[in-house]
Amino acid sequence: MLRKRLLYLLFMIVTLGCFIWFQNNSISTSQTVVPLENLPVGFDQFKIVHLSDLHSKEFGENQQPLIRKVNGLHPDIIVFTGDLIDSNRVGDDASLILMEELTAIAPVYYVSGNHEWWSGAFSSLEQSLNDLGVQVLRNEHDTIAIGNDKISISGIDDPAHDGSGWSDVEIVEGDIGMLKEELEEHTFSILLTHRPELLTLYAESGFDMVFAGHAHGGQVRLPFIGGLVAPNQGFLPNYTAGKHELGHTVMIVSRGLGNSIIPLRLFNRPEIVAVTLKAVNN
Repeated sequence: MLRKRLLYLLFMIVTLGCFIWFQNNSISTSQTVVPLENLPVGFDQFKIVHLSDLHSKEFGENQQPLIRKVNGLHPDIIVFTGDLIDSNRVGDDASLILMEELTAIAPVYYVSGNHEWWSGAFSSLEQSLNDLGVQVLRNEHDTIAIGNDKISISGIDDPAHDGSGWSDVEIVEGDIGMLKEELEEHTFSILLTHRPELLTLYAESGFDMVFAGHAHGGQVRLPFIGGLVAPNQGFLPNYTAGKHELGHTVMIVSRGLGNSIIPLRLFNRPEIVAVTLKAVNN
């Protein structure tokens, strides 16, 4: 009888271990089509792969399981919305290997997260990313053209870069204010940012589309409820995953790839987001 109980306990431990491993290492892909009334017709069916919050995590040898999934989606561009590295881990090899492999698939745009700044190593990371051909957007924008049509893609630093003591809202508001001075009016505009909780500010600033991370999907996802907890949003946060709309602004939030302060995910596997833009009413 004791032997049976021990075998049952061992079985339960192994099963639980496999479940936790699967939840934290098996990569899911979320695909969505986003209709946009003011998208230039030349960008109809334009595909953006969105990654975030790697936190220096490794997915197999040279990140190949992750790379194969991204490559199979055939993106036009890839965006990465911060926390590529983790402030509590030494070394950035896994992160740079990923970014190098991604640049061979499509143009890569990147913005910083809070962990890059907390690590104290952002300057060297930025130089390495530039050397790899990653377009690091620091309160600046780039223009993407297809034929005679064009859109702008902008990126802002995470507010952790600022040591002034101002609030996150004040810092981001100031950064966006300077950025908007350089943007052309009436051009479809995409914003890359780490922080999803500032959607109201992004919408008030007139961006058509926003990509964000930071929330880790709420870390634990519950049926009919969603994410349980997220940084800067607390318990039962509003913005942890998927599509959110405010006015004419659409925000896509990635559940991210890795973990940091909370080391485990539950019912919240690492995520690749693939967004296909659809031009309507043009």
